[in-house]
Amino acid sequence: MKALITGASSGIGREFARLLAARGWDLIVAARSTDKLYELRDELSNVHVRVITIDLSREQDAYDLYEHLQEEHIDMLINNAGFGAYGFFADVPLQREIELIHTNVCSLHILTKLYLQDMLARGSGTILNVGSMAGFSAGPKLSSYYASKNYVVRLTEAIHEELRRKNSKVKISVLCPGPVNTNFNNAANVRFSVSGLSPRDVAAYALQQTEKGKPVIIPGTLMKLTKFFSRFLSEKALTRVSYNIQSAKDGRKS
Repeated sequence: MKALITGASSGIGREFARLLAARGWDLIVAARSTDKLYELRDELSNVHVRVITIDLSREQDAYDLYEHLQEEHIDMLINNAGFGAYGFFADVPLQREIELIHTNVCSLHILTKLYLQDMLARGSGTILNVGSMAGFSAGPKLSSYYASKNYVVRLTEAIHEELRRKNSKVKISVLCPGPVNTNFNNAANVRFSVSGLSPRDVAAYALQQTEKGKPVIIPGTLMKLTKFFSRFLSEKALTRVSYNIQSAKDGRKS
């Protein structure tokens, strides 16, 4: 069995690699951080690990990655690469947002489409897209990130239903964690206002639920309760709550 994992150099992506390697899966790990990928390869010496340096903030790189791996039989695709950009929408540099959209949306869409077609042709395979609890609401001060994760969640849900209607053996799920102890907050220049989950626990739970065919995977009791009670609030109220949560991350409100 072989898995392709994007954003595999750290955080949840790295834990996916470790967990699958422990099961005997061969891996293709892709990210921008070449040194970290080779460190991961050396750590996972019990399986074959192929390293690919790629920058999915450039849309063409997703096509190049797929073309480069045309001869590989990918049993599982984990679209984990992604990042956030914190600040008022008018203040965040446009180029940073374009890179975010290419990484979080365009590249994920391209790889999902191309590998789904391959998996459908042979009648097997699994895709796990990494979304976020941010995918269920609007997010002032992280507006582009929240919008991108809304796209990931809704796209995956729609594909899951299409596959169900076809009685397909191909599986697709979306992982929607809340705060996780990864490098995300450093990259987005924020700090979490509640304690984050262990990336290993999140990855293990995600793999378990993906195997069961669960379409939307929410790790942690707190986030499950948050999702449940959010249905009783209006969109306006949820957006205001989200603003206050984001503002609390840097101690500023306005």
